[in-house]
Amino acid sequence: MKPALQLALDFVDYHRALRAATEAVAGGAAWIEIGTPLLKAEGLNAVRQLRAAFPDQTILCDTKTMDAGRIEMEAAAKAGADVATVLGVSSDATIRESIEAGRNYGIRVAVDLVNVADPAARARQVAEWGASLVGVHCPIDQQMQGLDPFTALRAVAAAVDIPISVAGGINSETAAEAVRAGASIIVVGGAITKAANATEAAAQIVRVMESGVGEATKFFKRGGEDDLRSLLAQPSVANISDGYHHLPILPGMQPIVPGSRMVGRVLTVRTNPGDWAKPVEAIDKAEPGDVIVIDAGGVPPALWGELATHSAKQRNLAGVVIHGAIRDTAEIRALAFPAFATHTHGRAGEPRGFGEIGLPIEIGNIHIENGDWICGDDDGVVVLPRAKAVEIANRAMDRLEMENRVRSEIRDGSTLAQVVDLYKWEKK
Repeated sequence: MKPALQLALDFVDYHRALRAATEAVAGGAAWIEIGTPLLKAEGLNAVRQLRAAFPDQTILCDTKTMDAGRIEMEAAAKAGADVATVLGVSSDATIRESIEAGRNYGIRVAVDLVNVADPAARARQVAEWGASLVGVHCPIDQQMQGLDPFTALRAVAAAVDIPISVAGGINSETAAEAVRAGASIIVVGGAITKAANATEAAAQIVRVMESGVGEATKFFKRGGEDDLRSLLAQPSVANISDGYHHLPILPGMQPIVPGSRMVGRVLTVRTNPGDWAKPVEAIDKAEPGDVIVIDAGGVPPALWGELATHSAKQRNLAGVVIHGAIRDTAEIRALAFPAFATHTHGRAGEPRGFGEIGLPIEIGNIHIENGDWICGDDDGVVVLPRAKAVEIANRAMDRLEMENRVRSEIRDGSTLAQVVDLYKWEKK
């Protein structure tokens, strides 16, 4: 079949889903997916309403059936869906029952291979049972860890002849690769639904699918360890905190250079108040792009100033964070060096040489280790533990993209409370 664009509506509010669908269909989306979050939030009425709104589009109800296959396929079919999904990790009995019910009620059954240990083998099996299509799916939580669906897609494409859909962070850079890898239904969610203009975003994806040539995008892509610096250069400290369950901010840190942005790996220093020996020695030990993070008890006197800043810039460091005092702030602002501190204080201490470089420190009950990642801007400083940095960075980008879409809806005449359906979702 000719590759088709499927729009994944993973909203929890119907009015936002309808708006995104209207824009995306104008851009060429041929399939509309009532995503599982939307189905759970709004029920089968979302299927009925979208069926009425888009009579010419293929409507997929992402039931992700795990049991009661007949009941759920019947319900989706009677609500107006053309396709419904059953999970490949379900029992053989549930998948077979879903397929039989699909034949009875005139609805195509797609088997979602998410989290299946051997997707190619399961795809062959369900194709023999009569599944209409199979879906290769890298779920959102795995995308946030830098994974993608393409290895599994190629294996499944070599195993079956029935149509294959692919989902998992597809964007304008990867849609052409998805077609080449064997998918005939390209499932796109955030790259369209979080775009400021979903019509343009959908049209771009369709263009890439047809031309086979990817087009660069600034947003809607996830990365791995090697991409951390570029990933973290875009979201704000607020995006990072919001994206990862309100990740704590280092207390009391103020930017010395307003408007500066800081991203880098951490080199830790522990020293006494005002003892600037270890902080200055750390400049020589740090790698380009590192941020020196100093715990000096959160009190004056100063242990960093203009000359240390000149030295850090000469070494191409990305910034300094001081739980303690800094001075020569006018000169540091002139140097435009990202520096954050809890205090400014004109008097410096003496280089006594107490302390350590590269050992774990703790600032405001936040544990910081060498090799963690750190970001700073006008809203403060946030630490990303090394083991979780990739996921936190990807979730921060997801948050930034979501806010871009909300901002565009507000600009079009809505209010924040209306866009997010605040009253509907208030905790009762």
